[in-house]
Amino acid sequence: MAKGADGKLYNARIKGIFKIDEITSTNPIAVGDEVEMVVEDVQEESAMIDHIYNRKNYVARVSPHNKRQHHIIASNLDQSILFATLKEPKTSQGFIDRFLISCESYHIPAIIVFNKADLYKKKELEKFETLKEIYESIGYQVVLASVHTGQGVEEVKQLLHNKTTLLSGHSGVGKSTFINAVFPQFNLRTQEVSGWSGKGMHTTTFAEMFDLDGGQIIDTPGVREFGIVDISKQELSHFFPEMRLLINDCQFNNCMHINEPGCAVKAAVNAGTVSVDRYASYLSILDTMEEHLY
Repeated sequence: MAKGADGKLYNARIKGIFKIDEITSTNPIAVGDEVEMVVEDVQEESAMIDHIYNRKNYVARVSPHNKRQHHIIASNLDQSILFATLKEPKTSQGFIDRFLISCESYHIPAIIVFNKADLYKKKELEKFETLKEIYESIGYQVVLASVHTGQGVEEVKQLLHNKTTLLSGHSGVGKSTFINAVFPQFNLRTQEVSGWSGKGMHTTTFAEMFDLDGGQIIDTPGVREFGIVDISKQELSHFFPEMRLLINDCQFNNCMHINEPGCAVKAAVNAGTVSVDRYASYLSILDTMEEHLY
């Protein structure tokens, strides 16, 4: 579907094959793209897209069907919000960090919303405070929210005003429930967490854009994994803001921050100024990156 200048939605098809930004993706056109199209039939509301404007940015993930290609989730974003949960289901810190790396690589400001706060006991609240301190100290905004109690809901709603915002997260984290609570006119399908696995059931199969009264939100499918794309092992530390500040202080300009002498990042980890958990995420992601793909 494509929205015309007249505000109407058209069943649009793509003319030919587009090569965009010299990248190989499984989808040549993505939600958020700005296009030129020719209306073919007003009654049938059909149109032909014959030009895609250059994207100012986009967020991509490894294609679930081909690890050598990637899938563009959304484009032309002002910001992104990751919905995470510490219970039912639990979002891993590794998943959070992979999402943030994807946003950093395309200069998209990211916000983390820890949802379902009404389910948190002392253990989860202590974990939230730890994560909040880690992420706020390196420049990310963190919000604790619960649709059931209303906590944080208005704060998140204000963040969406006059912005194009990508909303993402695992299935079951309450993203669709949040959207329905704030914007009931969209009437999104929601589904409870699968009891036997603790994992969310998929309720969205493709990204969708919704117009707000000032701004847009792009709701994405529940993402199980966020593979890193278009980033080499050598570049990875550049997308950890706390490491980016230190890499010029390393003894070697090709330092991988593993066991090299004179590494400023490892010194900061040992000194407690870089989070051990974030450093562990860095090493874990580095270990799973296949250099020959890049």
